[in-house]
Amino acid sequence: MARRVLLGFLALAAVATLAGLALLWPGEGDTPDKVAYAAEGVTFPDAEIVSVEESCPVIVVDPAAPPPENADEPFPENCNTLVARLVEGPDDGAEVRVQTEPSVVRSGLEPGDSVVLLRVPTETGEVATYGFSHTHREAPLAAMTILFVVVVAVVARLRGLLALVGLVLAAGIVWWFMLPGLLAGESGIGVAVVGSSLIMFVVLYLAHGPSVRTSTALAGTLLGIAVTAALGLWAVGATRLSGMSDDNGQFLQLYADGLDFQALLASGIIIAGLGVLNDVTITQSSAVWELREAAPSMTRRELFSRGMRIGRDHIASTIYTIVFAYAGTALGVLMLLSLYDRPILDVISSDMLTEEIVRTLASAIGLVASVPITTAIAAATVSGPVRERPNGSHVAGDHVAGTHADDVGV
Repeated sequence: MARRVLLGFLALAAVATLAGLALLWPGEGDTPDKVAYAAEGVTFPDAEIVSVEESCPVIVVDPAAPPPENADEPFPENCNTLVARLVEGPDDGAEVRVQTEPSVVRSGLEPGDSVVLLRVPTETGEVATYGFSHTHREAPLAAMTILFVVVVAVVARLRGLLALVGLVLAAGIVWWFMLPGLLAGESGIGVAVVGSSLIMFVVLYLAHGPSVRTSTALAGTLLGIAVTAALGLWAVGATRLSGMSDDNGQFLQLYADGLDFQALLASGIIIAGLGVLNDVTITQSSAVWELREAAPSMTRRELFSRGMRIGRDHIASTIYTIVFAYAGTALGVLMLLSLYDRPILDVISSDMLTEEIVRTLASAIGLVASVPITTAIAAATVSGPVRERPNGSHVAGDHVAGTHADDVGV
């Protein structure tokens, strides 16, 4: 009966996901028009670094202190300057001096590095002006990607490769459905829940195979998504967050003025917690199945109790993962806020930090709630306890010697 209920729930969830996908899929002309990346006539030619000048000194001005003695001294000549040789475009072969930011000069650029410049033509026919766009990074990124695939293939083998395929499909769902749907002004929570549910259906069954064990993890994940969505939507409204704490929100408002930025923030909370949520639910489901394998006579209540012991340890370590992951991405913001001479409570209440706190807490609560949910579902759907007969044979309602229910495809 528990398995029938589980399969019925997943069937309804699948139908609801597909219905939501059809309802929220953006049509032709629903998304804002493409925005030009640069002004008309501006091009981005490749160039090769010839030399890198030293960076200009950084002068910190304290209004309460007298100006430093060397405040009027000019900067070193040509500081923050790159000399690059163009390798394409109308000025192919010419060397140009490009003024740039100190961070670019200090990034480790060396002669021979390949970069992309920004060429701005002039109306009077004079020599075009050049600026720095970015560094070509395709080679190191490709090397890291290949290394990642090789390590996953060697360690996780076929299951790891299937997980990579699932990751590519998930990226496709985000790119072709979720982003256009959000830009089209569809319900942010609806797009996030439908897209996240579709991703979980795809990646879980693809990486772990169709089985009761995987279905248990999927059900726990879907319920965890629901908890996170409800809590995230409430928390964003309760904290009066606008969802526009950085420049990205300002730019989006210019190009897509019909967006609900509070709903976008809540949908970001859901998407951000997907990976860790999936990790916890599949681990809990597997733990219960392995406990049944190791102790066939254990009751379902004992399975739940022991599975929760494993889950509590997992919760503790995963909470650290969530908090430190967000702290790492917001490290620059945290450092800047720590420099401000303001009370810590005022700092915590700032938009930038409150967004990170809400994102962390909503994801963590959904994660913690998914542990007992998944463990309870697993304990109810795993094969029943085995009773030993006087002659030494075993008997169970849904567990026959040599056959395990988790091996049956769903």
